[in-house]
Amino acid sequence: MISANNVTLRLGKKALFEDVNIKFTEGNCYGLIGANGAGKSTFLKILSGQLEPSKGDVSITPGQRLSFLQQDHFKYDEYTVLDTVIMGNARLYEIMKEKEAIYMKEDFSDEDGIKAADLEAEFAAMNGWEAESDAATLLNGLGIDTGFHYMMMKDLGGNEKVKVLLAQALFGNPDILLLDEPTNHLDLDAIAWLEEFLINFDNTVIVVSHDRYFLNKVCTQIADIDYAKIQLYAGNYDFWYESSQLMIKQMKEANKKKEEKIKELQEFIQRFSANASKSKQATSRKRALEKIQLDEIRPSSRKYPYIDFRPEREIGNEVLVVENLSKTVGGVKVLDNISFILNKGDKVAFIGSNELAKTTLFQILAGEIEPDEGTYKWGITTSQAYFAKDNTHIFDSDDTIVDWLTQFSPVKDATYVRGFLGRMLFAGDDGVKKLSVLSGGERVRCQLSMMMIQAANCLIFDEPTNHLDMESITALNNGLIKFPGVVLFSCHDHQFVQTTANRIMEITETGLIDKITTYDEYLESDTAARKRQQIVSVNREDDEN
Repeated sequence: MISANNVTLRLGKKALFEDVNIKFTEGNCYGLIGANGAGKSTFLKILSGQLEPSKGDVSITPGQRLSFLQQDHFKYDEYTVLDTVIMGNARLYEIMKEKEAIYMKEDFSDEDGIKAADLEAEFAAMNGWEAESDAATLLNGLGIDTGFHYMMMKDLGGNEKVKVLLAQALFGNPDILLLDEPTNHLDLDAIAWLEEFLINFDNTVIVVSHDRYFLNKVCTQIADIDYAKIQLYAGNYDFWYESSQLMIKQMKEANKKKEEKIKELQEFIQRFSANASKSKQATSRKRALEKIQLDEIRPSSRKYPYIDFRPEREIGNEVLVVENLSKTVGGVKVLDNISFILNKGDKVAFIGSNELAKTTLFQILAGEIEPDEGTYKWGITTSQAYFAKDNTHIFDSDDTIVDWLTQFSPVKDATYVRGFLGRMLFAGDDGVKKLSVLSGGERVRCQLSMMMIQAANCLIFDEPTNHLDMESITALNNGLIKFPGVVLFSCHDHQFVQTTANRIMEITETGLIDKITTYDEYLESDTAARKRQQIVSVNREDDEN
């Protein structure tokens, strides 16, 4: 068990948390939710001991081991992948290194022998002999193939590093597991694997995530941060939402009845206070009136942007024809003879483990790069807007937000442009912020403002939910559901894909799989196909034996 006792954290004059008392118990997975800036990641740092509170303390059941997802992707660059994972259990890794140092001694003494024996006993008690195989199992489950296990961390790409650090946090069955955005940069297969891991995990988990499907799948309780307090709700994310809305509704209804009663008492007092025969009754009602207290209903600190893509022109029947597209990046052929036709009304989710393949395809269709082979042709009625996953080149500028957005606007008027920024929660002086100082979430909201103001009828999104809070993801999700044009997108948010896409395209090593279906139906058919293939393989092996 881990608990926060009267925890307060002040940043200047502002209290991010105020006298928070909460217990997280064994066997539960807690989803820590709240608006951007509410302090979710900060609270995890307090729980993990990375940050000291201004007041109060954190207590952990004696003897329990806490593990958390590291955010520094370069911290372990000089270690191998396997060593990095095993370092998730610091004491076990320390024992391994102590043993190695003793056994490498040329002048091995009796004292060394006693020390080695003690270390071996402790090593065995901690299942040390299974450490490498356990670490390998975690890595393989997250999609890091065995060939990478002995590589140096510095030689891995960013997405692979994230998976290794996640495996490190999960390693060795920690008693308390803290995960800050564990699904970021994971492919859908890795997310599905992590979901199953956490569902079967028997200890305490506290997780911050903006993935609603993920929270619904793994969480048994929700810890909601709002107005510097944390309120616990039993159940998953959807149950929290329904419960919180029901609570507000009940409080409003109770207040309405109280207000009616107050009005009734006030009218009686006003009417009969001067009447001698009714004075006792009036006095009694005054006392009753004083006892009535209205419930304080504070509106949530969450703010939902208004995302509405309105195409300037209705799209025709001919949308996009792609024929035999191929592209090599860094000596690797990421697109190989890709062909498909898009139709009016298509909302296509591109899935698959090769992130670079999807990004490269989108860059080609957006006109940013040329294919090595093949062609693509947009219909004459179409117009395109593109959301790039890597937006570094866009925001490496000292332009203000308003000046930058104005170049995409058909109306060169600051008030008109600020209207689109306002929809994305940029208020007041935010418009004169320089692009170079914006946070990750602000950059994404700028890009969405750009796409709304362009009024295109074909939208291309490469991982648009990265860096967005739950409220913005929900708003974008709803905006795309009602969008009347064509959408091409990639996204790791299961619910986002399921509710937006009516067509799934998976880029695989052997080609493009293209199905008109929902995401859940595609996964069911894909799982069934894999099981059939496994049965065929087993039968072949039996025949050969």
